[in-house]
Amino acid sequence: MADLDRLGITAEALAQMAKTPDPRMREVMAAAIRHLHDFAREVDLKPDEWLAGIAFLTAVGQACTPYRQEFILLSDVLGLSRLVNVMHDATGREAAGTETSLLGPFFREKAPEFAPGESIAVHSTDGEELVLFGTVTDAEGKPVPDAGIDIWQTDAHGLYDLQANDPEVMDLRGRYRTDAEGRYHMRTVKPIGYSIPMDGPVGRMVQQQHRHGMRPAHIHVLVQAPGHRELVTALYLGDDKNIDSDTVFGVSDSLVVTPAKGLPGAPRADVAAVRYDFRLSRLAAGETGGRVGADPSQMMPAAQ
Repeated sequence: MADLDRLGITAEALAQMAKTPDPRMREVMAAAIRHLHDFAREVDLKPDEWLAGIAFLTAVGQACTPYRQEFILLSDVLGLSRLVNVMHDATGREAAGTETSLLGPFFREKAPEFAPGESIAVHSTDGEELVLFGTVTDAEGKPVPDAGIDIWQTDAHGLYDLQANDPEVMDLRGRYRTDAEGRYHMRTVKPIGYSIPMDGPVGRMVQQQHRHGMRPAHIHVLVQAPGHRELVTALYLGDDKNIDSDTVFGVSDSLVVTPAKGLPGAPRADVAAVRYDFRLSRLAAGETGGRVGADPSQMMPAAQ
């Protein structure tokens, strides 16, 4: 083999991978190699810096558990999750379809089912009561009956149930279904803004960057219905002081809401409410999943 210089090593690495049978893997890995090598050359990466990067990624992996997904959190704070989310929107969200947001690292599969009007605040009842209601339709405004709607959020202390003392107990998350006319009605407590976990490697990196690490108050929403593109989004409270500086870049103007009493059609006039009508895009043939995030337990290696 000939001696390899600063550029030759990239060409040789690409040549060795050129026969990768999977065309998409070949494309992605070739681009990754080119950009990684260009990055190292641009910053003149030193051996101790390379080793520090390896140690950081090792610590990120070691922080992952069935209840915590530190790598998704890392992707979130780097803006990569939002970028992937925006690109996915561009490939199939209809113009009238609701904008998406991040699923994040705190989603859980198989949330408890609730009847219309029941509250997901089963154990953590501190905070101001809040009603969410509206409709689920297709992009043309036709009601979607029996659509599944998952919602989840933090408690009054800014913690998800996964971060609580007993993470096996689900709280402040639940699943509802629309009625025959596509209507939904659910209750919760008003969320507060909160800090991302700062006790791990990602949090320490954010602190070193002098970032506040805060997310504006929001409620995560996932809507599913046959024949429609799965909608992963969130509703953000417009009065939160960090609404314009979300640490994970998840806010869009169309997703900002303001609770108010006495809204027309609200199930209860005496409780602050948010009306939001979700519009689902059609599912394209052969389309793959669009969740930018996952249930942490689903990301752990299977037991040997």
